Amino acid sequence: MMGDVNMTKQNEAHDSSKMTSAEMPTNMDHEQMSGMDHSQMDHDDTMSGDMMMHGGHMMHMGNLKKKFWISVIVAIPVLLFSTLMGLDRTILPAFPGSNWLVLVAASVLFFYGGWPFLNGAYYELKERKPAMMTLIALGTSVAYFYSLYTFVQRTFLHNQQVMDFFMELATLILIMLLGHWLEMNAITNAGSALQKMAQLLPGEAHVQQANGKTVDRPLSAIKVDDLLIVRGGEAIPADGKIIAGSSQVNESLVTGESRAITKKVADQVIGGSTNGDGVLTIKVTGTGESGYLAQVMKLIGHAQNDKSRTETIADRVAGWLFYLALIFGIGALIFWWINADFAMALERMVTVLVIACPHALGLAVPLVVARSTSIAAANGLLIQERQAIENAKTITHVFMDKTGTLTEGKFTLNEIHSYQTDLTDQAALTLVAALEQHSSHPIATGVLAAAKQQHLSIPAATAVQTIKGVGLTGQISGQTYAIVTADYLQNQQISFDQTEFDQLASQGNSVSYLLKDQTIMAIFGAGDQIKPSAKDFIAALNKMNITPVMLTGDNQATAAKVAASLGVTEYRAQLLPEDKEKVVHEYQEQGRHVMMVGDGVNDAPALVRADIGVAIGAGTDVAIDAADVILVHSDPADILNFLNLARATNRKMIENLWWGAGYNIITIPLAAGVLAGAGIILQPAVGAVIMSLSTVVVALNAMTLHLKRMS
Repeated sequence: MMGDVNMTKQNEAHDSSKMTSAEMPTNMDHEQMSGMDHSQMDHDDTMSGDMMMHGGHMMHMGNLKKKFWISVIVAIPVLLFSTLMGLDRTILPAFPGSNWLVLVAASVLFFYGGWPFLNGAYYELKERKPAMMTLIALGTSVAYFYSLYTFVQRTFLHNQQVMDFFMELATLILIMLLGHWLEMNAITNAGSALQKMAQLLPGEAHVQQANGKTVDRPLSAIKVDDLLIVRGGEAIPADGKIIAGSSQVNESLVTGESRAITKKVADQVIGGSTNGDGVLTIKVTGTGESGYLAQVMKLIGHAQNDKSRTETIADRVAGWLFYLALIFGIGALIFWWINADFAMALERMVTVLVIACPHALGLAVPLVVARSTSIAAANGLLIQERQAIENAKTITHVFMDKTGTLTEGKFTLNEIHSYQTDLTDQAALTLVAALEQHSSHPIATGVLAAAKQQHLSIPAATAVQTIKGVGLTGQISGQTYAIVTADYLQNQQISFDQTEFDQLASQGNSVSYLLKDQTIMAIFGAGDQIKPSAKDFIAALNKMNITPVMLTGDNQATAAKVAASLGVTEYRAQLLPEDKEKVVHEYQEQGRHVMMVGDGVNDAPALVRADIGVAIGAGTDVAIDAADVILVHSDPADILNFLNLARATNRKMIENLWWGAGYNIITIPLAAGVLAGAGIILQPAVGAVIMSLSTVVVALNAMTLHLKRMS
């Protein structure tokens, strides 16, 4: 399908990747995704990932900013002319008809401002996992419908002894909308990886018919073996093989490298990459569910579905409080009905359920998250998913690429040795450079830099193609040459000097061979330089009891050398791009909690699969959208700052949740009357005061969060 797509991060192989599909989910319609229009998305209309995926809590929240401000306006008459819980006072004097004004405003507020919570509660209860939305919906519904009952009692039956909860309804809805808006505003996702990938494909393709004429057809109508015309500057509609034409093709969506790659007849192209100035005729080899992008999208979708099952700590606390409120509310109803009368029993139950409304709890986490993401942004960290903050406390392993993450990604040619008496080392270098000038791999950059430094004249190479997982092949002056790995030589049963290979590899070089037909012409080794901060970074991870794991496509010997010099005890070598997601999944199945650091489309499934996905800021848009955290400065050492900030944030979350939930834990039993025998029963007005104080404490505590940067 895409056997000739040149990938980065594969130091030895200069390889390309074909995503396997045997275990991929089938619940995604790739063609539908490709037709979606996301150009008009507004971050106020989008949900942070955890809100969207946790049981659909806030799936239909809509524009929170707009909803909040409209609700504020609607709530004004409620706040001015309704009584505070347990008090017979209003902020402004009542006037004839003010009670009707309050009723109408409260009704609009309940059904408009409160609808997202009612809808979220529906999803939670449907999944049999009552949490924050259910607790909010319980409080607002009880407050509203009991207030309707008291309105009828006061207005038509002239019973002034009953109290309403319109004030509590208004304040709860406003605080909850504010809390969720703050959290969404702090963590805004410019889109999703799936949407970004879908946008890579054009809506139509130019299909060449049997009579030679070209017609435009929608992407969904394209079939394998169709002939497509791709004009200059257009996106390639599907995976295919070039049968006519040549051009420079930008495959940065896959490689993470911006340099275009020369493509000629018989070369493979990938759907979604961008054609240069030439006109290409391609024969479709993969489209729809068989296309590379579709397969990567399925991997991402599958990983997202698995990841979405994670429950936030605030949801767990809210779930406990929901059951606590129900138990004490129903208990109070039964007890006071038996020992007093139904009217008092109903009032006690309603008081319990309204007091259980999580005013402070609803702000406990959003205020901390807003503060945390603001601090993070000021320090070059963009947090796209709140769940990443909570997951940080459980991380046991950090996976990272070698090239460009632990190393500079700038290869230098350290050794080249010709085996042929009629071929000098310099002549061998010109042949290697001739092939490598068609590659965007970092090793190619090092080879070309060496040839330029020696002022060598590089001959032209034709029919250059990548060899999956191996290297390059092409023709120079009518002769066929190839750059291959030691594994290739072993597979082809071509003997080579193992001692020389081991010596070069042990020095941290990626070792390759120049072949002419099946004869070894030369050996060369190119090495990457380890970043100055990498060793301290690894040491800091180990000090935090987090195991660093190096992933690389390089040979085993080179990987071992780099790992040893950095103090990395776990590493995987000779990996193809699709292997990364499998490795992440493998560790997770063993009970490990994984952070993945990556920068390309080939990293996207692993970024989503990982408990925390971290994208290098210089990476591709797809990788960035698939990640939970973005390193703006592309410095992996910033991961340490994120982990420290996340740990501090989690501590503040726990503190705030105790402040918020502690109010409920104390006031719910007292409101139910558990100490009535001792003459102690919580008056609604006292409960309202405690509720307000709890909210203030939560807000002040959130503002004390700060980041202790790693030196």
